[in-house]
Amino acid sequence: MQRRMHTSTATKAIMRTTTTDQLALLRLLQLASPALPIGAFNFSQGLEFAIEHGGVDNEGAAREWILGLARHSMATLDVPMLLRLHAAWSEADTELAHRLSAELFASRETMELRAEELHMGQSLAKIMVEFGIEPAREWVRCDHTTHAAMFALAAAHSGVPSQDAAIAFLWAWAENQTIAAVKLLPLGQTAGQRMLEAIRQQIPSIVAAASALPDESLGTATPLAIMASAWHETQYTRLFRS
Repeated sequence: MQRRMHTSTATKAIMRTTTTDQLALLRLLQLASPALPIGAFNFSQGLEFAIEHGGVDNEGAAREWILGLARHSMATLDVPMLLRLHAAWSEADTELAHRLSAELFASRETMELRAEELHMGQSLAKIMVEFGIEPAREWVRCDHTTHAAMFALAAAHSGVPSQDAAIAFLWAWAENQTIAAVKLLPLGQTAGQRMLEAIRQQIPSIVAAASALPDESLGTATPLAIMASAWHETQYTRLFRS
């Protein structure tokens, strides 16, 4: 009888752990889903201008554009900041989270990129309030709310490890960029999946590099993309808001 009781207790503990892990995974899938209503589909981050003016005109060029941004912008700024924000939220350090989010917001070089950041961040904050994540409430109208700050908060609140959160964050970004390229060039759905497959294989190494980046090395090295974003502000015909 005693052995049976011990077995039952162990089984229940395993079941609790499994359920917790499953809920964390589901939260991660939810955060990375294109169905999350934060308006990500409205933004191309300058890719629309690059396509309009011939700098990106085929599948290969689109893939290299996205991979270039992933390596020299996402890996050197957004993902390292996400990891720092996740650590801040895990320690319930709201003051640090605000400082990091404000720094990330200030790094957006163009009007459209700042508007995109604020829109996606505040939209995600509103959704999180609906989920019952109360720390998100003050961010709904905050003037430096960023997508990464709210993504990190949702992940940390749900027990998602920081590395997993970073991978999902980068994947969601890459998927949105690929969808924009498929719409704009246009490309077929199979071409889009080829692009995503090439990016998928790079994501673990990109996140690993981002994890090792010291504070003094944070920043971007994508001047053409920044110029494309600035030029997009006056582009006559547009499908996207950035």
